[in-house]
Amino acid sequence: MDPIFVVSVVVALALFFDFTNGFHDTANAMATPIATGALKPRVAVAIAAVMNLIGAFLSTEVAKAISVSLINDDAQKTLFVGVVGAQMVFAGLTGAILWNLTTWFLGLPSSSSHALFGGLIGAAIAYAGTDAINGAKVLEKVVFPALFAPLIAGLAAFLATRVAFLVTARTQESRSKSGIGTGRGKFRAGQIFSSSLVALSHGTNDAQKTMGVITLVLVAAGIQSDGGHVELWVILTSALAIAIGTYSGGWRIIKTMGTGLSQIKPAQGFAAEVSTGVAILASSKLGFALSTTQVASGSVIGAGLGRKGGAVRWGKAGQIVVGWLFTLPAAGIVGALSAFLVKLGPVGFATDAIITVAAIIAIFQISKRNKVAHHNVTSEVEGASEVVASPRQVKRAAEKAARAAKKAAQKGKN
Repeated sequence: MDPIFVVSVVVALALFFDFTNGFHDTANAMATPIATGALKPRVAVAIAAVMNLIGAFLSTEVAKAISVSLINDDAQKTLFVGVVGAQMVFAGLTGAILWNLTTWFLGLPSSSSHALFGGLIGAAIAYAGTDAINGAKVLEKVVFPALFAPLIAGLAAFLATRVAFLVTARTQESRSKSGIGTGRGKFRAGQIFSSSLVALSHGTNDAQKTMGVITLVLVAAGIQSDGGHVELWVILTSALAIAIGTYSGGWRIIKTMGTGLSQIKPAQGFAAEVSTGVAILASSKLGFALSTTQVASGSVIGAGLGRKGGAVRWGKAGQIVVGWLFTLPAAGIVGALSAFLVKLGPVGFATDAIITVAAIIAIFQISKRNKVAHHNVTSEVEGASEVVASPRQVKRAAEKAARAAKKAAQKGKN
């Protein structure tokens, strides 16, 4: 097959993945400010798109980590000959896209980042075995950040929420005498800036993953000598793709009306967003490829617990963790299956491309039957907020349990 044709297809596919990443992860930045009333949905999405665009130009450390570190040097020498490496990346991308769109359609919490890494790792193993993967770098740049970043962001959000509520605390009696409230509503204005910080950090980390994939395929095809730098056109197209995807809204993912995040107060939202943004920006600087979904979810849980009287719903927390753990291997399996198909030659490559395009069209067509817009969609981060029961919910549950116990006692006497 013509190398230029294969590279062009892979680049186009990578940019499409970048687009899906944008609308899949919009809620990570904007779910809480919409829930607290700080921003209107469409305004929030527009701000997120602009900040994602700007953030993509701030760093390329994550892109370099993907293009250089993911596959072992010996495996690169074997795979990156002719169009073989480009075909491997193509297979990995189809796996990531199919998993990403499936979870989007079903409204399931998942990580676009882990879908990408899973697809690429699965494809590389299918082509060259487990020895092809640089296990140490995968642990350093992907696995360990996935484990620790949500915990660190959650702890930071917990402490920030406690401080915010402590500083603004006033007794009900003092508020009645002075006529002055707690002032916590002012955090709602601060959320405009903190949510923008999250969107900016999302651009610095997630757009770079696409840059890294495109750079990887350019090196594989011999068009670029090494993965130590990222071409300007790669940065520009990746930035535009994720920004356009973000502006498209991802309404199926971004629900913030009704339950869940409605329990998040402005002070908590502000604390969660600042914690998320700082954690991701720091990780981008160090070249760690994070899941924005996981970090944002960890921050929301931490902020929920930071409000006095909150309680963890361990069953719900377990469901979310299982979803996080499931994404990478599931996308890896899809990527490996795609790779086995592509390895059959031009016919396999064309078949895989047709299956992917057909699946994309089918998912979007089926989704139109159950139209989802900004007033009735579901946020990934909302699921994380439901892990923590608010003080009001805890009180209601206790009262309900007390009534049930009293009723049972009376029934026993009779």
